[in-house]
Amino acid sequence: MAAIGERRRLSSEAEWRDDISSLVFPLIGHGAICAVHRGAFRTLLGAEPTPEACLGHFRRFEAAFRAAAAAKIARKDILPGTSLHLTSRDIARKLLEDAQIANGE
Repeated sequence: MAAIGERRRLSSEAEWRDDISSLVFPLIGHGAICAVHRGAFRTLLGAEPTPEACLGHFRRFEAAFRAAAAAKIARKDILPGTSLHLTSRDIARKLLEDAQIANGE
């Protein structure tokens, strides 16, 4: 598990890219980036998202975003160095799992 300072550093590496209307973050240990399109955030947030709202949502649920990326890499056998994107469904699945674990289900 990353130390608090390490988590802050990783979160600060997430950024909004206007050219692809997506939040991107590095995949440590995979050597690539992961992108989450504005449309995925629209579904997750239930409203038209601003870049700031997307970054805030990522920071709040960073562990779920990273777990969703790791699961997609494993499920799709994505080679190291290959960038990928997450859908709202990928992220929602991990958020739901986290909520179930927290509730002891």
